[in-house]
Amino acid sequence: MIRVCIGDDHELIREGFKRLIDREPDMECCAEAADGASVLRLLSRIEADVLVLDLNLPDRPGLEVLKDIQVQDPALGVLVLSFHPEEQYARRCMKAGARGYLSKDRAGGELIQAIRCLARGERYLSPEAARSLAYEDLGGAEGPPHTRLSDREFELMVLFAGGQNLRQASESLGLSINTVSSYKSRLWKKMGFTSNAELIRYVVSQGLL
Repeated sequence: MIRVCIGDDHELIREGFKRLIDREPDMECCAEAADGASVLRLLSRIEADVLVLDLNLPDRPGLEVLKDIQVQDPALGVLVLSFHPEEQYARRCMKAGARGYLSKDRAGGELIQAIRCLARGERYLSPEAARSLAYEDLGGAEGPPHTRLSDREFELMVLFAGGQNLRQASESLGLSINTVSSYKSRLWKKMGFTSNAELIRYVVSQGLL
C-alpha cells in the first residue's frame, strides 16, 4: 500500500486529491495538512511513502519547507504541485530535495502516475519540463536573470513582489531584518532593480507570482 500525505492550504484541492488517491486500490491518503509547520509535525509522527506538497503554503516559502523535509526525512518522495510554470520552478524544487514537480493544471491527469513513480524511487517531471532542464544542462540558451539568484534571493524577490515588506519577509523566512536587508541588497545588485515597481513588473512578466 502506497501511503500518501497531502500538504496544501486549499481544502477543496486536498479533497479532490484525496478522492483521486483513495480510488486506487493500492493507495491511501494517510494524512493531510494546510501549512508548512503542520506538514513537518505530521511527518514526525507518521510514516508516508509520498508527500504531495503545494509550493505556496501560507506560513513559509515552499522551498524552505522542502529543505527542512530533506533534513527530517531524506528518504521521503516529495512531489511538488504548483500553479507556477514548471520551467520556472522545477529546477529549484528538485535541487531543494523534491523528487517530482507537477503543475496543478496537469495534476488531474498525471497525479497518480507521478505518485507511483516516486513510490518506486524514481523522479517525475512532465516531458516539457524534462526537456527544458536537459536543454539547460547541455549548455542551451542562457536563462533569464533570476535563474542566477540563490534560493534565498529568489524567495525574497517573490515575497517582495507579493507585497511583503522587510519585517514581513523576515518573519516568513525566519531571519533577522538585518539579514534580509543584506539579501535584498544582493538581489537588487544582481537584478539591476532600482525600485519595487521594477521588481514587481519583472516577477509578473516572468510568471513567477
